[in-house]
Amino acid sequence: MQFRHLGRSGLKVSEISYGNWITHGSQVEEDAAKECVSAALDEGITTFDTADVYAGTRAEEVLGRALKGVRRESLEIFTKVYWPTGAGQNDRGLSRKHVTESINGSLRRLQTDYVDLYQAHRYDHETPLEETLKTFDDLVRQGKVLYVGVSEWNASQIADALRIADQMGFDRLVSNQPQYSMLWRVIESEVVPLCEKEGVGQIVWSPIAQGVLTGKYLPGQAPPSGSRATDPTGSNFISRMLDDDVLTRVQNLKPIAADLGLTMAQLAVAWVLRNPNVSSAIVGATRPEQVRDNVKASGVKLDDEVMARIDDVLGPVVERDPARTESPAARP
Repeated sequence: MQFRHLGRSGLKVSEISYGNWITHGSQVEEDAAKECVSAALDEGITTFDTADVYAGTRAEEVLGRALKGVRRESLEIFTKVYWPTGAGQNDRGLSRKHVTESINGSLRRLQTDYVDLYQAHRYDHETPLEETLKTFDDLVRQGKVLYVGVSEWNASQIADALRIADQMGFDRLVSNQPQYSMLWRVIESEVVPLCEKEGVGQIVWSPIAQGVLTGKYLPGQAPPSGSRATDPTGSNFISRMLDDDVLTRVQNLKPIAADLGLTMAQLAVAWVLRNPNVSSAIVGATRPEQVRDNVKASGVKLDDEVMARIDDVLGPVVERDPARTESPAARP
């Protein structure tokens, strides 16, 4: 396993991290989840990403139990706040009230005194940015959070947060967690240049495009039973990629992976790690074998010729519009 700095911070993370969106507490049983976490640890993954909203808070509980007994100092545990975790008007968003209550709940469920990274899961248009950043800074001062970041913020929102932090003397953002893959490159034109300049690293989710880049989804055929495309929680993200043109082009990536001695999943993860602004790529799993397969992408170097071949194959199906990075206009 290779390691990278999280942005310009001193914190190092495993360049492949383990995430439990959709899987823990919902798609797989707890015993299987624990086996996947154990496989991740065995393979050298030290970075684990979750969120309070995953599986209605159950994902944090499962991860907390799975990591129980592991030396805390050897791990980097990340979680997030924004989406609803209850029925009340203040059980959502990035207000001081919700952020403070959410971190306390997350720490309890994760069975830890602190998280290494706390992330604003979306931008909250209903809360002054100064309020959120001050609250994050307070959590750092209290020792409950070591570093702060965001997820799915656009370039102007990240720039505003950095400017306010500098003006007010708050801890700066060190990371952004966007969707990023061969098929979804919306961060490349605006977010990445800003973040490279400002020392903000990307912790990318869905590097395998919800499984589409494994090649298991075939054009003209129904999705395999039990796959991400059939899960009600995640299917809305993958549905836009289940186009026959997309799926046909993905099948044409197989010779490239074969020439390199890689699986399709390894090629997809290695592709995102080729971007120097990427600090870590998040992989999920329903079986330990998937973890063991994905981690083999660590340290793989794709040359310019391979990158060009991939671009030629995918052509016009790649999404590049930076406007696709958006947060709800009002709290959900």
